Amino acid sequence: PRAGQNGYHHRTEMNKKIYQIGSSANQFNATTENDLTKKNITPLGGFPHYGVVGEDYLMVKGCVVGPKKRVLTLRKSLAVHTKRLALEEVSLKFIDTSS
Repeated sequence: PRAGQNGYHHRTEMNKKIYQIGSSANQFNATTENDLTKKNITPLGGFPHYGVVGEDYLMVKGCVVGPKKRVLTLRKSLAVHTKRLALEEVSLKFIDTSS
């Protein structure tokens, strides 16, 4: 790669906690066990500078580097997680879709 372009091609994120893997086949994919309101994952008016989510998606804790619609490669961590925070099971109670 050319000088200054390494960040685009060699971007590594570690230890991202996955909250939800959503499918585009399910129309009401923001419904949880505790919140039975039938709603879509896209907030009212769509995401800023992105729009409406029409494909499969991945909900991740924290931030992800790069602009919107940038392809992101995820891989399993090489280190074994032993901390309580990393080992706890994720259970979403409510997904806020208000804009």
